Amino acid sequence: MATGTKCQRSGILLFHNTTHLDDARLQAMCLEPLAGWRLDGLAVRVRYSRGAEFSGSCYYATRRIFVNLGRHLVYPYRMGTHLARARGDARSWWKPVYTIELQDACQVVLFVFLHECYHLLVRRARRNPRQKESMCDRFAARVLVDHWGAAVHDEQGRPAPRQAWDFQDLDGFVAAARRQPRRPAARRARPPGPEPATQPGSPACGAQLLLFPL
Repeated sequence: MATGTKCQRSGILLFHNTTHLDDARLQAMCLEPLAGWRLDGLAVRVRYSRGAEFSGSCYYATRRIFVNLGRHLVYPYRMGTHLARARGDARSWWKPVYTIELQDACQVVLFVFLHECYHLLVRRARRNPRQKESMCDRFAARVLVDHWGAAVHDEQGRPAPRQAWDFQDLDGFVAAARRQPRRPAARRARPPGPEPATQPGSPACGAQLLLFPL
């Protein structure tokens, strides 16, 4: 447990964890998938919930994300999500509930954290933030599936094919929120003019001593 750690390399200003989870492991899990995204000035707080199994919130104005973790979850934990495609008929539409199986509390925190981060990336990319819950769930699920081997199940409890829930260009949708790589500084051109004469006692041209490597 930590009282708060600055994470300047990631761009996140403060990562504050007041749960029993190992602080170093939790930070590494949460921050590694976000390399390259603009999250400067963000403060993150992970804490226990007051009763809910889990919850999360993102405050755009103050650049804060809260992740709340239930104390008594039993693992592996099957979290209900909005991953599935919407279905409908002539009268209504609905979304089947797909679940993702998470092996421990760190994975629950990771899923909620990434979900909230995608809300922030949508905002920073100047996209319409309304009705993005499914996209946020898919952004989080991709990381859990690809890096931690999490399994996604359909509403009947069967393994859900990847194409049934991972069908959007999530990175492209928020590409404007990517951190731009620094351009190398332009090298100054040598001013026109004759080459300087070799002074007596100086090294020959082929063995010239360079003060500034080319």
